[in-house]
Amino acid sequence: MPQIPVKVHELTVGQLSARSGAAVSALHFYEAKGLISSRRTTGNQRRFHRDTLRRVAFIRAAQRVGIPLATIRDALARLPEERTPTREDWARLSEAWRAELDQRITQLGRLRDHLTDCIGCGCLSLENCVLSNPDDVFGDSLTGSRLMRENGKGSSA
Repeated sequence: MPQIPVKVHELTVGQLSARSGAAVSALHFYEAKGLISSRRTTGNQRRFHRDTLRRVAFIRAAQRVGIPLATIRDALARLPEERTPTREDWARLSEAWRAELDQRITQLGRLRDHLTDCIGCGCLSLENCVLSNPDDVFGDSLTGSRLMRENGKGSSA
């Protein structure tokens, strides 16, 4: 019977899933989005370098604090030679993401504080809704019943 190496340098997608806690479908998605990479065997099976475990942990930690995958991908792409993120990388990137997270926390606090008012008015059309149209910023350019997205473009309700 052949000996199994003490330290495996490549993992199957199933092994990576089991070790990282990420679903196989999530790993396939991460790969499709350019967050992780694999090589293919002659049988066309994926093999992930062992360092991918740390990349997946990095991705999942960033996702848990609300960082979008596109932002995570951009951060990983800036690492030299697509190396695995280090503790120092995480510290640098998390500092850069802090302002974005603080802004989201403020928005969520505002949503929480005004959610009852919004449901209470019942209209969601919002000449004066504190959630969709704070201070009637859209009143000068738009009329009618609309839900406003944060970037200022309206969509018909």
